[in-house]
Amino acid sequence: MFNWFQRLLPRTSDFFGMFEAHASTLTAAATALNTLVDGRAPPHDQIAEIDRREHEADDIIRQVLRSVRQTFLTPFDRGAITSLIGSMDDAIDEMLSTARAVDLYELETFETEMKQMVGMILDQANLIAEAIPLLRNISDHGPRIHSITEKVVRLEGNADDAHARGLKRAFQRHQNEPMKFIIAREIYKHLERITDAFEDVANEIDGIVVDHA
Repeated sequence: MFNWFQRLLPRTSDFFGMFEAHASTLTAAATALNTLVDGRAPPHDQIAEIDRREHEADDIIRQVLRSVRQTFLTPFDRGAITSLIGSMDDAIDEMLSTARAVDLYELETFETEMKQMVGMILDQANLIAEAIPLLRNISDHGPRIHSITEKVVRLEGNADDAHARGLKRAFQRHQNEPMKFIIAREIYKHLERITDAFEDVANEIDGIVVDHA
């Protein structure tokens, strides 16, 4: 009976293509977030772009989860697949939360450290987009993947430093304007969560390399 059931399942699914498609939503959303804080374009357009990319990412993760259930042969353990795509989805969810906070508070100007953190987020997204296709051939690309993920983790540490500097500067600047400080703290919190989420993605990728290289 089980052999008969196995024959009904698709033998393989293009998990790598789905990972790469999701990584593209991350870079697109991070680019829009960077444009948003730099003030180079109308904020509404960039917020709408992040929202659109997050919906695309939702479609992809649903496809991945459906394929995991329906596919007999997967390139990695099913748990590794769902953990990786889940961590990637967390990153774009946090970007959307940040964009919505910007919209809620009607922010039009951003602290220097906020811009620095967003620049690091864009770098992290680009690095993840570079690493994901290399998973197609882990045995050949393991060392390079580790090098890329180390950069992602270092950027998270640098973002923590920028977060601490920015929060202190905001407190000093807005001692007589507590609401402005509260808003700044909220934005910094969201940005920190994005960098943390990208670190999680890097760790998931490293775990796959360790298990399958």
